[in-house]
Order: sequence, then C-alpha cells, then structure tokens
Amino acid sequence: MKKMSPYNLVVVLGPTASGKTTLATKLAHKIDGEIISADSRQVYRNMDLGTGKDLDDYIVDGTQIPYHLIDIVDAGYKYNVYEYQTDFFKAFEDIKSRGKFPVMCGGTGMYIEAVLSHFKMVHVPSNPELRKSLEGKSLEELTQILSSFKKLHNKTDVDTIKRAIRSIEIETYYMDNPTIEVELPELNPLIIGVDIDRELRREKITRRLKSRLEEGMIDEVKSILDSGVHPDDLIYYGLEYKYLTLHAIGKLSYNEMFEKLNIAIHQFAKRQMTWFRKMERSGFNIHWMDAKDPEDERVREIITMLEQAL
Repeated sequence: MKKMSPYNLVVVLGPTASGKTTLATKLAHKIDGEIISADSRQVYRNMDLGTGKDLDDYIVDGTQIPYHLIDIVDAGYKYNVYEYQTDFFKAFEDIKSRGKFPVMCGGTGMYIEAVLSHFKMVHVPSNPELRKSLEGKSLEELTQILSSFKKLHNKTDVDTIKRAIRSIEIETYYMDNPTIEVELPELNPLIIGVDIDRELRREKITRRLKSRLEEGMIDEVKSILDSGVHPDDLIYYGLEYKYLTLHAIGKLSYNEMFEKLNIAIHQFAKRQMTWFRKMERSGFNIHWMDAKDPEDERVREIITMLEQAL
C-alpha cells in the first residue's frame, strides 16, 4: 500500500492536547512510516517538558518509531519557518529514499501550511530600519500589522513582541521580493485533523500543565537559564517558556504564573483551530476525526483512505 498509494504524505494535525502524536505514531507503526514533527518549539534541545515532546509516545508495541525535526537546534537559537521548510523536505526525501512513508505530525499551522502550499521560502535577513520603525509598538499593534498581510501572517505562534517583529520582517521581505523561485518536491497529502471537544480539551490542557509542573518543568527552565541562555531569549518562545521564565526571574509568583499560563495555552489551542479552519477555507481538505474515538479504529480508517485512493 505505501508504495502504490497516490498519497505520498499523511499529515496529522490538531490543537495542543488533542492526542495527535499517539495517533500519528500508531499509524506510522502500521504503514512502516516515520514521523516528521511540525512543532515550532520541539526543534529545541533540552526544552522537553515545556514543549510536550512526550518521546515515550514514539515507542509503539516495543518498536521505536523514527522521528525527525525534534532536538535539532540549541535553546536560545531562533529557528524560523524558512529553515523548517528546508529541513522538512530534506527529511521527506530521505524517508522516501529508504522506502518508508512520511507522516507529518504537529500543531504549528504556519509550518504545516508553508510546506503544503509550497510557499516560496528563502533566508530573510534582519532589517534594522524596519525594526527601528516598530520600536515601542504593543503586541496588539504588531498583530494588527501582521493581519494586513495576505499570507503567512503568523497568529498561531506570535505571542511576544520579538516574534511579532520578526514575522513582520519576514512578510515585508516577501512582499518586496515577489519573484523568488524555489523548486520543491511535489506533495499529495492525506490530511487528518484531530477534533477534540472544547471542554475536554480544556480539561486535558489544565491536567497536563499540572502534571508537567510536577515533573519538573520549572527546574528545566532554570537549567536552561543556568546554561547561559538569556531570559529574553527564552521568553521569545512564548507560552510555557515565557511564563516560567518570568516566574524563575521573580517577576511572577507561582500562582500568577500558573493562572496566566493556563489561560494562554487555552487561547493558543483556540488560535490553532482558527488557523486550521482558515486552511480549509483556502482549499485544504482536512478529514476530521473525533479524539474520543478509539485510536486503533481511527488508524484503520486512515489506512482505508490510503488504500481506497489506489
């Protein structure tokens, strides 16, 4: 099936805490596949609990499922969508060359769409003049500027001023250089979305946050800071690393950190779903599956979709 199906990629997407990783790894186990992560934070080494890597999920029935684009750069580095697109297609071609089936899994809508839409990606240099013109603007004002761009205005991950300015810098570059040509491999993806009831999602997010704090997420952040990473560089990553860093440097109490972070993750999950719905309106055919349905049943259904396309 994996050699004959007209599909050459399965994409498993969904909001945080939807269970997409376990679904993707179980599918990969059945179709002799390998996972290509589509998570903008899991690329960083030593940022484990805060990014929810859950690497145990990559072991299915005692078999290690190979994964790509996790733990590939050091904390403190500012990995971007251009690098992701380049790294994705390298992994995609490598997996195919070995006769395996690529399974993309993640919740970073910007990364997923950049790959599936074959957006023209090049390295975008810094623009000091633009950055100076944006100095002093609030996150709300920067987000409003981003919303004026037609493509790739990153509402999913832009929750800090630095990230918003970098996104505007990238968008401005592409607007000024519309004739960039990039050749990329053809994709024929089967896109699976994991749909989770809002109340169940909220419950899982809060429960998971409490669990990861108990497992040592604060110590993880302190360890990264102790290694020499500047607090501003961790805050740049947003969500867990923003609020845990603010707590670690004494700007938020534990209770303030927990309350603000819990709310931020819920809002993030909502923005993820907004992005995926926008993808659908743009013409992407996402096959939604209920997170409450048994995983084995959903895996069989996905395999049937692959086989019926023959």
